[in-house]
Amino acid sequence: MVIVQALLQALASAFDMLWEVLWPLALGFILSAVIQSLVSRSAVARTLGSDSPRSLGLATLFGAASSSCSYAAVAIARSLFLKGASFPAAMVFEFASTNLVFELGLILLILLGWPFLGAEFAGGVLMIVILALLFRWTLRPQLIEAARRQAQRGLRGRMEGHAAMDMSVPDGPFWRRLLSGRGLTAVSHNFWMDVTSVWTDIGLGLLIAGALAAWVPASFWQGFFLTSHPVLSQVWGPMIGPLISLLSFVCSVGNVPLAAVLWNGGISFGGVIAFIFADLIIIPIVNIYRKYYGGRMALYLLVVSYAAMALAGLLIGLLFQLLGLVPTHHPVVALVTGPTLNYTSVLNVIFLGIMVLMGWRFLRTGGLEMLRMMERPADEHGHHDHAAHQDGDELTPGDATPHHRGH
Repeated sequence: MVIVQALLQALASAFDMLWEVLWPLALGFILSAVIQSLVSRSAVARTLGSDSPRSLGLATLFGAASSSCSYAAVAIARSLFLKGASFPAAMVFEFASTNLVFELGLILLILLGWPFLGAEFAGGVLMIVILALLFRWTLRPQLIEAARRQAQRGLRGRMEGHAAMDMSVPDGPFWRRLLSGRGLTAVSHNFWMDVTSVWTDIGLGLLIAGALAAWVPASFWQGFFLTSHPVLSQVWGPMIGPLISLLSFVCSVGNVPLAAVLWNGGISFGGVIAFIFADLIIIPIVNIYRKYYGGRMALYLLVVSYAAMALAGLLIGLLFQLLGLVPTHHPVVALVTGPTLNYTSVLNVIFLGIMVLMGWRFLRTGGLEMLRMMERPADEHGHHDHAAHQDGDELTPGDATPHHRGH
């Protein structure tokens, strides 16, 4: 009976957090889908051919407008690298696409508050600058060439089908493209592909966060995060945060609920930010690095990424502390209160309705076939055209990257 009660308490905590972040999560995915539908990945690859500040700046912007799925980001980065993007630019794109995206920012804002949102984006840019400098100082051409030869072998990772699909509608004025049949179809497909690619991570993150919130006593967290040593905890938090993330196996926006539990437990402000940064060094993704670029490059990326994440978290934490912007530790609202009839519930209902409408269009235009192709290797459908036809709106194989004709 005690075990059942503990399980129910963990599930209740997980649901409370899901209800709190549902509408910002949906809104973030919609905004991301709109941008993905209007920006061609081929055009992106053509602008990232060097590691100049301009190229890295564009990689940051394009990454921020991309999918937030960590596995898709890693696969897209390899695709960009093979299409001519420089290795540093491809990695910057990858890091921006998981740390500077809309849905992450909105969830942070709702779950933890604006200081965390500001620190995540300011720290994300700082982390990318540190990463770029580390690449310039330590990355050798021989290692890049070895990584390129390994990448050309085409060993399979995850979400490669997602990475190979370019459903952008590039011709015409912004609003005409967005509101056209092609545009609406592309938005619905990008939206549901992003949702289905991260729902397991979000669900796992919520369940782990709910279990930790319900089962782990506050005294354990306070001792582990050295809360009785304020100065030492400021350094320890950014150092241990990425390591906790590495072992959690949770990536993308799924680690934000875990970050809320860690903050609730007493980890430093900078430690929370470093933890959120570290979704690209979890063990499954390091293994994909090994397949994509070889063991030496995988180890290099692990070490350099950890250094950039920990240092950026430490510096942004100290900066916000100096500016008096670090909030005091207090229980996260979603961890102590359940759903009520308020603006959150109203917005959740509205966005659930929008999701249903997009799901209806997604299903009518061959979306299920698109989902089946997401996990296939890119070379199995890299020469297919998923054209939405007038006579049933289904997607059929052809000969190009995915496109959507008008309805």
